[in-house]
Amino acid sequence: MSEKIRCFVGIKFPEEILREIQKIQQELPEFDGKKTQKEKLHLTLKFLGEIEEEKISQTIEKLKEIKFPKFESFLGEIGVFTPNLIKIIWIKVEGNESMNLQKEIDEKLNGLFKKEERFMSHLTIARVKNIKNKRKFLEELEKIKVKNLKFGVNKFYLVKSEQKEEEYEYSVIREFNLS
Repeated sequence: MSEKIRCFVGIKFPEEILREIQKIQQELPEFDGKKTQKEKLHLTLKFLGEIEEEKISQTIEKLKEIKFPKFESFLGEIGVFTPNLIKIIWIKVEGNESMNLQKEIDEKLNGLFKKEERFMSHLTIARVKNIKNKRKFLEELEKIKVKNLKFGVNKFYLVKSEQKEEEYEYSVIREFNLS
């Protein structure tokens, strides 16, 4: 039986965007939890989960078939998924093309992986363990203005995510250029 590797397909952000996200992270209201480290900020297009090593080469072959044009996206609003159970603080990644690329990836990997039931183009900027006053936290969060900076996307990546103690370490297995 072969080793299983936790993987996802994603997009990385340019340095200028990463710096802006770090500024936003500094403005976050107080919470008990952890801000996503700069080098781990990414947009997950498809989470593949724990997969067999043999399946990685099949995944690469399918992803190599994708012919998708380069595109621009921009940062959108800041938010949380469930206001009464706040676990993730995110920034929306706007622009239809990231959604279209996600659908294309989903199509190509159909048969190897389950299709996404619902996809929201976002990047996780913090993981929350606890918040003392949720209402106040959400009011403060609403005041944070995100500059809707544009950035180009010309690649996507197949990434390995390994747990080292309490952290996940990411390493690129393969990068795929957009045309």
